[in-house]
Amino acid sequence: MFKNLKQELDLVMERDPAARSRFEVYFLYSGFKAIRAYRKAHWFHTHNMRFIARWISQRARHKTGIEIHPGATIGKNLFIDHGMGVVIGETTEIGDNCTIYQGVTLGGTGKDSGKRHPTLGNNVLVGSGAKVLGPFKVGDNARIAAGAVVLSEVPENATAVGVPARIVRINGQRINTDLDQIHIADPVSQELCRMKLELESEWKVINELSKELHKEDFEDKD
Repeated sequence: MFKNLKQELDLVMERDPAARSRFEVYFLYSGFKAIRAYRKAHWFHTHNMRFIARWISQRARHKTGIEIHPGATIGKNLFIDHGMGVVIGETTEIGDNCTIYQGVTLGGTGKDSGKRHPTLGNNVLVGSGAKVLGPFKVGDNARIAAGAVVLSEVPENATAVGVPARIVRINGQRINTDLDQIHIADPVSQELCRMKLELESEWKVINELSKELHKEDFEDKD
């Protein structure tokens, strides 16, 4: 137990440049506290003591702002940075050495039963505010950009961005564009631009027709 605790503390020290000491991480880091509470709640959940399990998880939610269902399956060395607003659903599965930032939802769509939530492989990074919704797999070493909404499977070693998310890199090879967690294209803006171009094209056609009609009227009068 103490070996695992030290390993998790060392992990936070490695991944968070703001961490000054293990003492600070242990007593003040909400993500670390939420994961420790989840480990306890999950034990009670797997031993069919569901009320106690939920009591522990809800108490941790009120203290940390992070909600992890005790039925979720989480591997080693999960790092939740900042953490406020993170929600991890009941049938979520998370592999080893994953990183999740604030505002992330690993949830369902409301259309599925049984396995309703996503499965994250090993070494997956999920950026702040991203939503991963549905019972599909996010492959090992995948990266999901901040604010992305992922609704379908993400391959191993891939980078997904946007709403809905699209794959822009696989195995380091660019498909469309680099991962940019700030300058991600706004799909609403893109659609408005497309509509504007269509309207401009239609107006050109209308103007041409109008000129033709005026020309015919003038010729008829002659």
